[in-house]
Amino acid sequence: RARVIGVIPDQIVTETLVCDVGATDGYIESSPARDILKIFVVERHHGSGQVGKGLIKGFGLQRGAIASTIAHDSHNIIVVGVRDADIIKAVTAVNKMGGGIAVVDDEHLLATLELPIAGLMSDQSLEVVSAHMGALVRAAHSLGVTLKDPIMTLSFMALPVIPSLKLTDLGLVDVARFEHVDLFLD
Repeated sequence: RARVIGVIPDQIVTETLVCDVGATDGYIESSPARDILKIFVVERHHGSGQVGKGLIKGFGLQRGAIASTIAHDSHNIIVVGVRDADIIKAVTAVNKMGGGIAVVDDEHLLATLELPIAGLMSDQSLEVVSAHMGALVRAAHSLGVTLKDPIMTLSFMALPVIPSLKLTDLGLVDVARFEHVDLFLD
């Protein structure tokens, strides 16, 4: 049994869920059929190698991965995905861009937006950024995402001051208790 971040559509608050999860050879598996996906926050500012690991329900993603360096408030890399290979590809893509957003399926980039200014802002025109954002959202929806704005939703999953369960590079945070909690329950 594990703690799972429960997405509430069109909200930045989340629920704290407890779900049974599968594992193979000691490795957690995503379950798209149950809408339980892997989520990670990778520290990107100091080279610490710190990675927060969690599970999330409510994205609807059936395959692929979405990664972004817009992850309030620390703006580390946040990624949600089904397969580890796609998760790694998405994280690698935003890292190589020097910051940005990427949607990946079957280890292929479907859509990207480079954010070269601190991984948060573009140096492109509004029209160019808008076109890229539209492509990112369409790509996410093509992978089964049911949320209206999955990029915005993902960006708030790392904000540990908005209830209820969030993920930082240091792990899961129970916001009500303002303390780190284990992914797995005893």
